[in-house]
Amino acid sequence: MGLIEARGIRKRFGAIEVFRGLDLDVEEHQVVCLIGPSGCGKSTLLRCINGLEKIDAGEIRIHGDVITARGIDVNALRRDVGIVFQSFNLFPHMTVLENVMLAPVQVLGRGRAEARDHAMALLRRIGLADKANEYPDRLSGGQQQRVAIVRALAMGPMVMLLDEITSSLDPELVAEVLDIVRDLAADGMTMLLATHEMGFAREVAAKICFLCDGIVLEQGPPAEIFDSPREERTRAFLKRIIQARRL
Repeated sequence: MGLIEARGIRKRFGAIEVFRGLDLDVEEHQVVCLIGPSGCGKSTLLRCINGLEKIDAGEIRIHGDVITARGIDVNALRRDVGIVFQSFNLFPHMTVLENVMLAPVQVLGRGRAEARDHAMALLRRIGLADKANEYPDRLSGGQQQRVAIVRALAMGPMVMLLDEITSSLDPELVAEVLDIVRDLAADGMTMLLATHEMGFAREVAAKICFLCDGIVLEQGPPAEIFDSPREERTRAFLKRIIQARRL
């Protein structure tokens, strides 16, 4: 049994059918990368798993529990399933430390001293302890994204969903964010990433899933997908990526 299991997912926005029976499995401690053309539903899938979007049919399970049923405790779900977006979404009126402490105090009920110690330990881990009392607008984009990742980690999630977390960054800032993801992967964190960073996906993922036409059209180990894809749509997508020098 996988940590995340999606079966027969259907999702529509008006006349646009985003998913038409999508299946997905993510094993515990596994890093899975979602790739595919813009508009194929990568971000929507992550939002469905985190409860930010409702599915029209099918079901999603986390550790065997159906999290798409009516009456699900969405707050409990989001304690277990952290999500980081391409826009950092840090609270601009709070310091870095306050941003990281907020959810553990308000949602988990931790004391401020305990939450502060844990937040500082996480900030030291990513090399930003010296920025604890700075406000987000005093940080670079890469630093803000690292803080956003730490803020999600402060809740102690079972799985992290990362939605194009480097797409809004200048190229020279991408590496510092991807280093954090490498460290989390090495520590065994279960992660599902939507990404256009194909070289990184090849390096860090255990499995690549190519989304197209509302389903996972092809999936497998990075070497299999990138070097010898079976599907013509996958081959055409990767050819465009190579021409754009993204792989």
